Amino acid sequence: MKLVIVNYGAGNIQSIKFAFQRLGYEAVLTDDAEEINTADRVIFPGVGEASSAMNKLKASGLDKVIPALRQPVLGICLGMQLMCHSSEEGNTLGLGIFDTDVVRFTKNVKVPQIGWNQITNLKSSLFRDVAEKDHIYLVHSYYAPICKETIAVSEYELAYSSALQKGNFYGVQFHPEKSSKVGERILKNFLELS
Repeated sequence: MKLVIVNYGAGNIQSIKFAFQRLGYEAVLTDDAEEINTADRVIFPGVGEASSAMNKLKASGLDKVIPALRQPVLGICLGMQLMCHSSEEGNTLGLGIFDTDVVRFTKNVKVPQIGWNQITNLKSSLFRDVAEKDHIYLVHSYYAPICKETIAVSEYELAYSSALQKGNFYGVQFHPEKSSKVGERILKNFLELS
């Protein structure tokens, strides 16, 4: 299986590579459109600020490549947020894959939300053998509201989308590569999607 991690200078790349190595897969790190297009699975990571990350995608032309992909694609954290229509962070227009807008938690809660939280309302084969209320690891100040594409929910101040899916596109707000056995199971399920 050819597994590609999109390299656009906004990633938690090494920990993701190590997570797949533990599962027995060697991921290719690349910003080459041909490499990405010919992959069996694509990981779209992200750590950092939305508008600067989006500018990097545009500069490399990846903003056109990613939405056109036909194989399973997994956006992680900021990667998932950039797959949405827009983000309040830096007033950023996203890739428009998921039909929702990313917004900031209010000043009533400490941001970023850092640490372990539960996932519930699991609705996808991405969560095969993952239990309701299993714990995942998050670091974020912005979130995608519940919408028709929500496939998992977490709560912090309010219920929000912990994961989204539309066709071959999957997004998780949490970091599966830092979420112990549960995260490993989710990554394995992603690799095994039919």
